[in-house]
Amino acid sequence: MAINVNTVYTTVLSILNKEQRGYLTPYEFNQAATQVQLNIFEKYFQDLDKQLRIPQTDFDYSNPIINMDDVMSTFKCFGSCVYQSNNKFSLPITDTLTNQTIVYNDQPSSTQFAFYRLGTVTYEPSGTKSIQIERLQRDPFYNIDRSDLTAPSTNFPVYLFENLMLDVKPNTITSDVKTTFIRKPRDVVWAYSVGSLGQYVYAPTAGGTGITPATGSVDFEISSNQQTEVILEILKYAGVVIRDPQIIQAAAQELAQKDN
Repeated sequence: MAINVNTVYTTVLSILNKEQRGYLTPYEFNQAATQVQLNIFEKYFQDLDKQLRIPQTDFDYSNPIINMDDVMSTFKCFGSCVYQSNNKFSLPITDTLTNQTIVYNDQPSSTQFAFYRLGTVTYEPSGTKSIQIERLQRDPFYNIDRSDLTAPSTNFPVYLFENLMLDVKPNTITSDVKTTFIRKPRDVVWAYSVGSLGQYVYAPTAGGTGITPATGSVDFEISSNQQTEVILEILKYAGVVIRDPQIIQAAAQELAQKDN
């Protein structure tokens, strides 16, 4: 379940007002909220790497790896790679699961997903079972053909991932390469119109006149379990913007207590 952007913004403003610490404009909030979400999102992968080194239980509900996989499921995508030339495939341009366009930069539109991390690459020729393609680093990839015993085949293919391209061996594979991948969360947006008294009025959806931005609001996409952490981290940011170190210190202390 997503975290409602209006709930977070109004909570942040309430705390700042209660403590008489100043104000955070919608623009400042959107900037802070987007960065906080991205930081927490990237921490998912750090936590997953740690969990992979720890023996797990047999119970799904208590298995941190499975729980983490559930958290990241929102950001999982799947698509077909496009053959270019010389054994190279470009990455998918569309997420098959949502039909959303994939971009490979940090400036997606409101209807696009931004690529973050490559997942599993497979070879799926028609009428046969899916074959996972093994990822190799540069030296092993370029040396693997030197021995008949290690030479890749359609049953045991390999790939090198560089410059957002897949270099696949053997060279007989020129189609049917697919991949899973992780997208970045969308930028958080608290959209608004301006009321008769000059106040900001929350605009949850697109449409209407005078809405900034015109595309409407975008909720946080990370787990709702992180709502408290999101609020505290934004308050830390607010302390920097307003140049009040007490807010930063108070938020940091609450986060430290939360982690213990």
